[in-house]
Amino acid sequence: MERRFASALVLFAHPDDAEFACGGTIAKWTAAGCEVTYVVLTDGSAGSNEPGATREDMARLREDEQREAARILGVADVHFLGQVDGHLEVTPETRRLVCRMVRRFRPEVLVAPDPSRLWSGEGYINHWDHKQAGLLGLTAVMPDAPSRPMFPDLLDEGYEPYEVPNLYLMGPEEPDTFIDITDTFDRKLQALAAHASQGIERAIPWMTERAEGVAAQAGDGSRYAEAFKAFRFVDDES
Repeated sequence: MERRFASALVLFAHPDDAEFACGGTIAKWTAAGCEVTYVVLTDGSAGSNEPGATREDMARLREDEQREAARILGVADVHFLGQVDGHLEVTPETRRLVCRMVRRFRPEVLVAPDPSRLWSGEGYINHWDHKQAGLLGLTAVMPDAPSRPMFPDLLDEGYEPYEVPNLYLMGPEEPDTFIDITDTFDRKLQALAAHASQGIERAIPWMTERAEGVAAQAGDGSRYAEAFKAFRFVDDES
């Protein structure tokens, strides 16, 4: 049985990461009334290999594309933390920035990349920024967001400690939670198409095959699905 959430914070490294990993799930959640907030860690400025392309121009373009993709999926708000694409690090400062977002929005579920994923099969090496984004999600869950001694300046801003009740890691090698996105797969593709600078159309066949494969793994009769590793830190009676 799929859990329902009133609010979600989706933390990811680059514009388009969320749409690739869980766009169908986000569309399903927002349609059911979940208030979803995006937190994009980097500026996406390394998103082009074209000669003459500048990081400044690419960052502006990718922010616009991300906002449009979020609109298509019904995301309530998008926040850009502005770290340099390709150079994301887990530091006290980036931990504080993420902690601030988590304490501010107090989501019922935090969604972040699986930081343990180093590669997939024989054809994919996971991006450095994805792994760092996942680690920042984990450090927000413990110890940063719930611990009063962490980042006391946030207390001065009015951001009290907060214990995240649910954590969903996207793209795990060994998932335990599957979301049927058959009814929202088209919206996922529409949101991905908003990232026109990334040549998304070339990825459509691969995305379709992947979603079908995850559905087969789920074994629930769905046509398309997305997968997560889920943690629940509260009792079901809470």
